[in-house]
Amino acid sequence: MTPVLTQPARAGRTSAPFSWPTIVWVSALLGACYGPILIALVRQWVDDPDMGHGFFVPVIAAAIAWHKRDQIADKAPQPNWWGLAIMLWAGLQLYIATLGAELFLARTSLVISIIGAVLLLGGAEYVRIFAFPLFLLFFMVPIPAIIYNQLTFPLQLIASRAAETMIDWLQIPVIREGNVLILPQQTLNVVEACSGIRSLLTLTFMSLVYGYVFEKRGWLRAVLFFSTIPVAIAANAGRVAFTGVVSQFNPELAGGWFHEAQGMVIFVIALAILVAFHQSIVRTCNLVNRRRA
Repeated sequence: MTPVLTQPARAGRTSAPFSWPTIVWVSALLGACYGPILIALVRQWVDDPDMGHGFFVPVIAAAIAWHKRDQIADKAPQPNWWGLAIMLWAGLQLYIATLGAELFLARTSLVISIIGAVLLLGGAEYVRIFAFPLFLLFFMVPIPAIIYNQLTFPLQLIASRAAETMIDWLQIPVIREGNVLILPQQTLNVVEACSGIRSLLTLTFMSLVYGYVFEKRGWLRAVLFFSTIPVAIAANAGRVAFTGVVSQFNPELAGGWFHEAQGMVIFVIALAILVAFHQSIVRTCNLVNRRRA
């Protein structure tokens, strides 16, 4: 009788997933190593309008990971020493980035360290289960300045050209010089803040989360992800055009609180367009499947 009772007890202990003490001390070590990086990152979330979604990224990633906890309930951790190698690489990356004052490498090394910790303590299966929330963490890191600068000016030109066309459709005289729109009552300069990069970054993140929650087909998730680019560009061009139109009645509406509120409304509209686009594809697929049946 004794061997029979001892064996299940041992099996039960080995099949336990991450223990809370383990999670706490690993989190404490990462916090100690990356404390200054995290503080500077949160400050940028507060000060940089392009990273307003940064506060939501770890919360949503944690919520998705918590939702997946049942998938590891019956899986014994299988520590993988490659996780330690990944963490050492992340530490080296942090050291080099600190010497060179390279924020992007320093901040992404935090995410790499978290991935390495999951692999080290839980194994490859744990990384596979938590792959999506781990990937989402990269969205809390601002893109490098060199890439940001390469993206914003072309987006400014696209927004100004599209806005010029829309305003011209409304029979309002407009002349465009680069990213500057000259109207009868106002001259609009489509600056970096109006390039659409802000809505593009946030909308891309939201499309990934929306696709994960409401869609199971991988190909349709990819379609939703890439569709955020034209949707964000079109929405931003519409915002610039609307600003040009209302400025003809009151030039003060081209800036201030009204301009900021207008940006939030346009983002909500862009998100609604993305949802409507998804639902139209779903209904089309259902209709095709019914006809085939």
